[in-house]
Amino acid sequence: MHDILLIALFAFLGAAVAGVLGACVLLLVRRRSLTASLTVVAAVAVTAMLAGTLSVAQAMFLSAHDLTVVTTVVAMAAVVSLATALLLGRWVVARSRELQLAARSFGDGGDFAAPDVPATAELAALSHELAATSVKLADSRERERALESSRRELVAWISHDLRTPLAGLRAMSEALEDGVAADPDRYLKQIRTEVERLNDMVGDLFELSRIHAGALAITPSRISLYDLVGDALAGVHPLARQHGVRLVGDRIEPVPVEVDGKEMSRVLGNLLVNAIRRTPADGTVAVAAERCPDGVTLSVTDGCGGIPEEDLPRVFDTGWRGTHARTPPAGAGLGLAIVRGIVEAHHGHAAVRNIPGGCRFEVTLPAAEG
Repeated sequence: MHDILLIALFAFLGAAVAGVLGACVLLLVRRRSLTASLTVVAAVAVTAMLAGTLSVAQAMFLSAHDLTVVTTVVAMAAVVSLATALLLGRWVVARSRELQLAARSFGDGGDFAAPDVPATAELAALSHELAATSVKLADSRERERALESSRRELVAWISHDLRTPLAGLRAMSEALEDGVAADPDRYLKQIRTEVERLNDMVGDLFELSRIHAGALAITPSRISLYDLVGDALAGVHPLARQHGVRLVGDRIEPVPVEVDGKEMSRVLGNLLVNAIRRTPADGTVAVAAERCPDGVTLSVTDGCGGIPEEDLPRVFDTGWRGTHARTPPAGAGLGLAIVRGIVEAHHGHAAVRNIPGGCRFEVTLPAAEG
Protein backbone atom coordinates (compact mmCIF):
# COMPACT_ATOMS: atom_id res chain seq x y z
CA MET A 1 0.00 0.00 0.00
CA HIS A 2 2.89 2.31 0.83
CA ASP A 3 4.44 1.75 -2.63
CA ILE A 4 1.15 2.56 -4.39
CA LEU A 5 0.78 5.82 -2.46
CA LEU A 6 4.38 6.71 -3.29
CA ILE A 7 3.82 6.01 -7.00
CA ALA A 8 0.63 8.09 -6.95
CA LEU A 9 2.51 10.96 -5.28
CA PHE A 10 5.31 10.94 -7.88
CA ALA A 11 2.81 10.76 -10.72
CA PHE A 12 0.77 13.61 -9.24
CA LEU A 13 3.78 15.86 -8.75
CA GLY A 14 5.06 15.28 -12.28
CA ALA A 15 1.64 15.89 -13.82
CA ALA A 16 1.04 18.94 -11.60
CA VAL A 17 4.24 20.61 -12.78
CA ALA A 18 3.22 20.03 -16.40
CA GLY A 19 -0.30 21.32 -15.68
CA VAL A 20 0.97 24.54 -14.08
CA LEU A 21 3.32 25.20 -16.97
CA GLY A 22 0.48 24.50 -19.44
CA ALA A 23 -1.83 26.90 -17.60
CA CYS A 24 0.80 29.62 -17.89
CA VAL A 25 1.13 28.98 -21.61
CA LEU A 26 -2.66 29.04 -22.04
CA LEU A 27 -2.74 32.37 -20.25
CA LEU A 28 -0.19 33.74 -22.71
CA VAL A 29 -2.06 32.50 -25.82
CA ARG A 30 -5.60 33.23 -24.56
CA ARG A 31 -6.08 35.95 -27.18
CA ARG A 32 -4.83 33.79 -30.04
CA SER A 33 -6.78 31.41 -32.23
CA LEU A 34 -8.70 28.38 -31.01
CA THR A 35 -6.17 26.16 -32.81
CA ALA A 36 -3.37 27.36 -30.53
CA SER A 37 -5.48 26.80 -27.41
CA LEU A 38 -6.44 23.25 -28.46
CA THR A 39 -2.81 22.45 -29.27
CA VAL A 40 -1.67 23.68 -25.87
CA VAL A 41 -4.41 21.65 -24.13
CA ALA A 42 -3.38 18.49 -25.99
CA ALA A 43 0.30 19.15 -25.29
CA VAL A 44 -0.41 19.69 -21.59
CA ALA A 45 -2.35 16.42 -21.36
CA VAL A 46 0.41 14.42 -23.04
CA THR A 47 3.19 16.24 -21.16
CA ALA A 48 1.45 15.65 -17.84
CA MET A 49 1.16 11.96 -18.64
CA LEU A 50 4.80 11.85 -19.76
CA ALA A 51 6.04 13.71 -16.68
CA GLY A 52 4.07 11.49 -14.35
CA THR A 53 5.24 8.34 -16.13
CA LEU A 54 8.89 9.40 -16.10
CA SER A 55 8.71 10.39 -12.45
CA VAL A 56 7.33 6.98 -11.51
CA ALA A 57 9.84 5.25 -13.79
CA GLN A 58 12.74 7.04 -12.16
CA ALA A 59 11.40 6.29 -8.70
CA MET A 60 11.01 2.60 -9.57
CA PHE A 61 14.55 2.48 -11.05
CA LEU A 62 13.45 0.96 -14.34
CA SER A 63 16.17 -0.23 -16.67
CA ALA A 64 17.38 2.12 -19.39
CA HIS A 65 15.72 -0.07 -22.01
CA ASP A 66 12.34 -0.02 -20.27
CA LEU A 67 12.57 3.73 -19.74
CA THR A 68 13.31 4.21 -23.45
CA VAL A 69 10.31 2.09 -24.42
CA VAL A 70 7.98 4.02 -22.14
CA THR A 71 9.34 7.35 -23.37
CA THR A 72 8.94 6.31 -27.01
CA VAL A 73 5.35 5.19 -26.48
CA VAL A 74 4.43 8.43 -24.75
CA ALA A 75 6.23 10.51 -27.41
CA MET A 76 4.28 8.79 -30.20
CA ALA A 77 1.06 9.45 -28.29
CA ALA A 78 2.10 13.10 -28.00
CA VAL A 79 2.69 13.39 -31.76
CA VAL A 80 -0.71 11.85 -32.56
CA SER A 81 -2.47 14.03 -29.96
CA LEU A 82 -0.88 17.24 -31.24
CA ALA A 83 -1.71 16.39 -34.86
CA THR A 84 -5.32 15.63 -33.91
CA ALA A 85 -5.58 18.86 -31.91
CA LEU A 86 -4.24 20.86 -34.87
CA LEU A 87 -6.73 19.30 -37.30
CA LEU A 88 -9.64 19.73 -34.89
CA GLY A 89 -8.64 23.31 -34.17
CA ARG A 90 -8.37 24.20 -37.85
CA TRP A 91 -11.80 22.66 -38.51
CA VAL A 92 -13.45 24.56 -35.66
CA VAL A 93 -11.74 27.80 -36.67
CA ALA A 94 -12.93 27.35 -40.26
CA ARG A 95 -16.53 26.88 -39.04
CA SER A 96 -16.25 29.93 -36.79
CA ARG A 97 -14.91 32.05 -39.66
CA GLU A 98 -17.82 31.02 -41.85
CA LEU A 99 -20.16 32.01 -39.04
CA GLN A 100 -18.31 35.31 -38.70
CA LEU A 101 -18.72 36.06 -42.41
CA ALA A 102 -22.43 35.22 -42.21
CA ALA A 103 -22.85 37.53 -39.20
CA ARG A 104 -21.35 40.48 -41.10
CA SER A 105 -24.64 40.81 -42.99
CA PHE A 106 -26.07 42.46 -39.86
CA GLY A 107 -23.88 45.47 -40.40
CA ASP A 108 -25.02 45.76 -43.99
CA GLY A 109 -28.69 45.84 -43.00
CA GLY A 110 -29.33 42.35 -44.36
CA ASP A 111 -30.61 39.14 -42.85
CA PHE A 112 -28.52 36.43 -41.26
CA ALA A 113 -28.16 33.21 -43.26
CA ALA A 114 -26.67 30.36 -41.24
CA PRO A 115 -23.83 28.42 -42.95
CA ASP A 116 -24.89 25.06 -44.39
CA VAL A 117 -21.71 23.25 -43.31
CA PRO A 118 -21.77 21.09 -40.14
CA ALA A 119 -20.62 22.76 -36.96
CA THR A 120 -20.13 21.96 -33.30
CA ALA A 121 -23.10 22.09 -30.93
CA GLU A 122 -21.90 25.43 -29.50
CA LEU A 123 -21.48 27.04 -32.93
CA ALA A 124 -24.83 25.62 -34.05
CA ALA A 125 -26.50 27.13 -30.97
CA LEU A 126 -24.79 30.46 -31.67
CA SER A 127 -25.96 30.31 -35.28
CA HIS A 128 -29.52 29.65 -34.11
CA GLU A 129 -29.41 32.63 -31.75
CA LEU A 130 -28.04 34.88 -34.51
CA ALA A 131 -30.85 33.77 -36.82
CA ALA A 132 -33.44 34.58 -34.14
CA THR A 133 -31.78 37.95 -33.54
CA SER A 134 -31.85 38.60 -37.27
CA VAL A 135 -35.62 38.10 -37.32
CA LYS A 136 -36.04 40.45 -34.38
CA LEU A 137 -33.83 43.08 -36.03
CA ALA A 138 -35.79 42.80 -39.28
CA ASP A 139 -39.04 43.33 -37.38
CA SER A 140 -37.48 46.26 -35.53
CA ARG A 141 -36.30 47.86 -38.78
CA GLU A 142 -39.77 47.42 -40.25
CA ARG A 143 -41.38 49.02 -37.20
CA GLU A 144 -38.85 51.84 -37.35
CA ARG A 145 -39.66 52.50 -41.01
CA ALA A 146 -43.40 52.44 -40.25
CA LEU A 147 -42.87 54.78 -37.29
CA GLU A 148 -40.79 57.17 -39.37
CA SER A 149 -43.46 57.16 -42.06
CA SER A 150 -46.10 57.89 -39.42
CA ARG A 151 -44.00 60.73 -38.03
CA ARG A 152 -43.61 62.33 -41.44
CA GLU A 153 -47.33 61.94 -42.07
CA LEU A 154 -48.11 63.41 -38.67
CA VAL A 155 -45.91 66.45 -39.30
CA ALA A 156 -47.66 66.99 -42.62
CA TRP A 157 -51.13 66.70 -41.05
CA ILE A 158 -50.24 68.95 -38.10
CA SER A 159 -48.77 71.57 -40.41
CA HIS A 160 -51.92 71.51 -42.53
CA ASP A 161 -54.30 71.58 -39.56
CA LEU A 162 -52.42 74.39 -37.83
CA ARG A 163 -52.14 76.53 -40.92
CA THR A 164 -55.89 76.62 -41.60
CA PRO A 165 -57.15 77.82 -38.18
CA LEU A 166 -54.20 80.18 -37.75
CA ALA A 167 -54.96 81.79 -41.08
CA GLY A 168 -58.62 82.13 -40.07
CA LEU A 169 -57.69 83.59 -36.68
CA ARG A 170 -55.39 86.10 -38.33
CA ALA A 171 -58.03 87.18 -40.83
CA MET A 172 -60.76 87.53 -38.18
CA SER A 173 -58.48 89.40 -35.76
CA GLU A 174 -57.45 91.83 -38.52
CA ALA A 175 -61.11 92.35 -39.43
CA LEU A 176 -61.95 93.11 -35.80
CA GLU A 177 -58.91 95.37 -35.46
CA ASP A 178 -59.83 97.34 -38.60
CA GLY A 179 -63.46 97.57 -37.55
CA VAL A 180 -64.75 96.00 -40.76
CA ALA A 181 -66.32 92.92 -39.15
CA ALA A 182 -70.04 92.92 -39.94
CA ASP A 183 -70.85 90.76 -36.88
CA PRO A 184 -68.14 91.07 -34.23
CA ASP A 185 -69.92 88.67 -31.84
CA ARG A 186 -69.94 85.94 -34.45
CA TYR A 187 -66.26 86.54 -35.15
CA LEU A 188 -65.42 86.34 -31.45
CA LYS A 189 -67.37 83.09 -31.10
CA GLN A 190 -65.56 81.63 -34.10
CA ILE A 191 -62.20 82.73 -32.71
CA ARG A 192 -62.99 80.96 -29.44
CA THR A 193 -63.96 77.80 -31.34
CA GLU A 194 -60.71 77.81 -33.28
CA VAL A 195 -58.67 78.43 -30.14
CA GLU A 196 -60.37 75.46 -28.46
CA ARG A 197 -59.50 73.30 -31.47
CA LEU A 198 -55.87 74.36 -31.27
CA ASN A 199 -55.84 73.74 -27.52
CA ASP A 200 -57.24 70.22 -28.02
CA MET A 201 -54.64 69.53 -30.68
CA VAL A 202 -51.81 70.66 -28.41
CA GLY A 203 -53.24 68.54 -25.59
CA ASP A 204 -53.32 65.48 -27.85
CA LEU A 205 -49.72 66.07 -28.90
CA PHE A 206 -48.62 66.40 -25.27
CA GLU A 207 -50.49 63.21 -24.31
CA LEU A 208 -48.98 61.30 -27.22
CA SER A 209 -45.48 62.51 -26.39
CA ARG A 210 -45.91 61.23 -22.82
CA ILE A 211 -47.08 57.86 -24.13
CA HIS A 212 -44.14 57.51 -26.52
CA ALA A 213 -41.71 58.58 -23.79
CA GLY A 214 -43.15 56.03 -21.36
CA ALA A 215 -43.99 58.85 -18.96
CA LEU A 216 -47.75 58.29 -18.84
CA ALA A 217 -48.59 58.05 -15.14
CA ILE A 218 -51.38 55.55 -14.44
CA THR A 219 -53.24 55.69 -11.12
CA PRO A 220 -55.57 52.69 -11.16
CA SER A 221 -58.65 52.46 -8.98
CA ARG A 222 -61.60 50.08 -8.83
CA ILE A 223 -64.34 51.37 -11.17
CA SER A 224 -67.52 49.82 -12.50
CA LEU A 225 -67.75 49.68 -16.28
CA TYR A 226 -71.36 50.74 -16.00
CA ASP A 227 -70.37 54.06 -14.41
CA LEU A 228 -67.43 54.54 -16.77
CA VAL A 229 -69.51 54.04 -19.91
CA GLY A 230 -72.40 56.08 -18.53
CA ASP A 231 -70.18 59.10 -17.93
CA ALA A 232 -68.63 58.78 -21.39
CA LEU A 233 -72.04 58.61 -23.10
CA ALA A 234 -73.24 61.65 -21.18
CA GLY A 235 -70.14 63.58 -22.28
CA VAL A 236 -70.65 62.95 -26.03
CA HIS A 237 -74.45 63.18 -26.06
CA PRO A 238 -74.48 66.83 -27.28
CA LEU A 239 -72.16 65.94 -30.19
CA ALA A 240 -74.33 62.95 -31.12
CA ARG A 241 -77.46 65.10 -31.07
CA GLN A 242 -75.74 67.69 -33.25
CA HIS A 243 -74.88 65.02 -35.84
CA GLY A 244 -78.24 63.28 -35.59
CA VAL A 245 -76.67 60.05 -34.33
CA ARG A 246 -78.40 57.78 -31.82
CA LEU A 247 -76.36 56.43 -28.90
CA VAL A 248 -77.11 52.93 -27.62
CA GLY A 249 -75.58 51.52 -24.42
CA ASP A 250 -77.91 48.80 -23.23
CA ARG A 251 -75.36 45.96 -23.19
CA ILE A 252 -73.24 47.13 -20.30
CA GLU A 253 -72.36 44.57 -17.66
CA PRO A 254 -71.51 46.06 -14.24
CA VAL A 255 -68.06 44.50 -14.24
CA PRO A 256 -65.40 46.06 -11.98
CA VAL A 257 -62.02 46.99 -13.48
CA GLU A 258 -58.78 48.40 -12.08
CA VAL A 259 -58.09 51.39 -14.35
CA ASP A 260 -57.22 55.05 -14.28
CA GLY A 261 -60.66 56.63 -14.53
CA LYS A 262 -59.47 59.84 -16.20
CA GLU A 263 -57.38 58.09 -18.86
CA MET A 264 -60.00 55.45 -19.63
CA SER A 265 -62.64 58.17 -19.93
CA ARG A 266 -60.39 59.70 -22.56
CA VAL A 267 -60.18 56.36 -24.35
CA LEU A 268 -63.95 55.97 -24.47
CA GLY A 269 -64.40 59.61 -25.38
CA ASN A 270 -62.00 59.36 -28.31
CA LEU A 271 -63.66 56.19 -29.60
CA LEU A 272 -67.16 57.65 -29.27
CA VAL A 273 -66.27 60.98 -30.89
CA ASN A 274 -64.54 59.14 -33.73
CA ALA A 275 -67.60 56.88 -34.20
CA ILE A 276 -70.09 59.76 -34.12
CA ARG A 277 -68.17 61.78 -36.70
CA ARG A 278 -67.93 58.79 -39.05
CA THR A 279 -71.56 57.72 -38.72
CA PRO A 280 -74.10 59.34 -41.05
CA ALA A 281 -77.15 61.16 -39.70
CA ASP A 282 -79.90 58.87 -38.37
CA GLY A 283 -77.23 56.23 -37.75
CA THR A 284 -76.46 54.43 -34.51
CA VAL A 285 -73.37 54.18 -32.33
CA ALA A 286 -73.55 51.29 -29.89
CA VAL A 287 -71.42 50.72 -26.81
CA ALA A 288 -71.08 47.34 -25.10
CA ALA A 289 -69.09 46.00 -22.18
CA GLU A 290 -68.90 42.31 -21.34
CA ARG A 291 -66.65 39.68 -19.88
CA CYS A 292 -64.27 37.74 -22.12
CA PRO A 293 -61.63 35.03 -21.57
CA ASP A 294 -58.88 37.69 -21.40
CA GLY A 295 -60.76 39.94 -18.97
CA VAL A 296 -63.25 42.60 -20.04
CA THR A 297 -64.01 43.89 -23.52
CA LEU A 298 -65.33 47.39 -24.25
CA SER A 299 -66.62 47.83 -27.80
CA VAL A 300 -67.84 50.82 -29.79
CA THR A 301 -69.71 50.04 -33.01
CA ASP A 302 -70.40 52.70 -35.65
CA GLY A 303 -72.05 52.96 -39.03
CA CYS A 304 -69.13 54.34 -41.04
CA GLY A 305 -69.55 51.77 -43.80
CA GLY A 306 -66.34 49.93 -42.94
CA ILE A 307 -62.61 50.53 -43.29
CA PRO A 308 -60.66 49.24 -46.32
CA GLU A 309 -58.93 46.01 -45.41
CA GLU A 310 -55.52 47.38 -46.38
CA ASP A 311 -56.00 50.25 -43.90
CA LEU A 312 -57.03 48.15 -40.89
CA PRO A 313 -53.43 47.51 -39.69
CA ARG A 314 -52.77 51.28 -39.71
CA VAL A 315 -55.86 52.48 -37.88
CA PHE A 316 -54.02 52.97 -34.56
CA ASP A 317 -50.89 54.47 -36.13
CA THR A 318 -49.95 58.02 -35.25
CA GLY A 319 -51.28 60.48 -37.82
CA TRP A 320 -53.53 57.98 -39.63
CA ARG A 321 -56.90 59.45 -40.61
CA GLY A 322 -58.03 57.38 -43.56
CA THR A 323 -58.93 58.50 -47.04
CA HIS A 324 -62.08 60.40 -46.06
CA ALA A 325 -60.76 62.15 -42.96
CA ARG A 326 -59.27 65.27 -44.47
CA THR A 327 -61.75 67.71 -43.02
CA PRO A 328 -60.75 69.80 -39.97
CA PRO A 329 -63.23 68.18 -37.54
CA ALA A 330 -61.40 64.90 -38.06
CA GLY A 331 -58.56 66.15 -35.87
CA ALA A 332 -54.88 65.44 -36.34
CA GLY A 333 -55.14 61.67 -36.41
CA LEU A 334 -53.93 61.32 -32.83
CA GLY A 335 -57.05 60.08 -31.08
CA LEU A 336 -56.74 56.38 -31.91
CA ALA A 337 -52.98 56.40 -31.33
CA ILE A 338 -53.68 57.81 -27.85
CA VAL A 339 -56.31 55.12 -27.32
CA ARG A 340 -53.81 52.37 -28.06
CA GLY A 341 -51.12 53.94 -25.87
CA ILE A 342 -53.41 54.32 -22.85
CA VAL A 343 -54.88 50.83 -23.23
CA GLU A 344 -51.43 49.22 -23.50
CA ALA A 345 -50.34 51.17 -20.42
CA HIS A 346 -53.17 49.32 -18.64
CA HIS A 347 -51.76 45.99 -19.92
CA GLY A 348 -54.63 45.62 -22.40
CA HIS A 349 -54.89 45.79 -26.15
CA ALA A 350 -57.01 47.62 -28.73
CA ALA A 351 -58.30 46.20 -32.00
CA VAL A 352 -60.68 47.03 -34.83
CA ARG A 353 -62.63 44.90 -37.27
CA ASN A 354 -65.24 45.47 -39.93
CA ILE A 355 -68.85 44.47 -39.46
CA PRO A 356 -71.80 44.82 -41.86
CA GLY A 357 -72.40 48.54 -42.35
CA GLY A 358 -69.55 49.78 -40.19
CA CYS A 359 -66.72 48.77 -37.90
CA ARG A 360 -66.21 47.82 -34.27
CA PHE A 361 -63.43 49.08 -32.05
CA GLU A 362 -62.67 46.76 -29.14
CA VAL A 363 -60.65 47.49 -26.02
CA THR A 364 -59.72 44.48 -23.87
CA LEU A 365 -58.67 45.13 -20.29
CA PRO A 366 -57.72 42.78 -17.44
CA ALA A 367 -60.60 42.20 -15.03
CA ALA A 368 -60.27 43.43 -11.45
CA GLU A 369 -59.15 40.80 -8.99
CA GLY A 370 -61.43 39.70 -6.21
